[in-house]
Amino acid sequence: MSDHYSEDDLQKEITELETKSATAARLFDIRRIIGGLFVVYGVIVMIAGFTASDADIEKAAGVNINLWTGLGMLILGLLFLLWLWLRPTPPPPAVPEDEDASTP
Repeated sequence: MSDHYSEDDLQKEITELETKSATAARLFDIRRIIGGLFVVYGVIVMIAGFTASDADIEKAAGVNINLWTGLGMLILGLLFLLWLWLRPTPPPPAVPEDEDASTP
């Protein structure tokens, strides 16, 4: 028994791998990861800013630095997620079944 693939089988396997790769690229889009992390860390730092003591604020020259930094991080993360929503990664090109069947 030999493990020979026909050209149709190879082309079908290549198409499946390309589709899986494009799906993984859409799922792990760097904008989603960066945006999500900035939103989570922004919320955490903002909570630290809300609970800051007067002594902590005096150390930072009277500025609640945690609150402002957290707000900036939250806005940046939301901008990344908005960018992802407005300009999503294009889906992989669909291969019609007619073309698969017609290749020799």
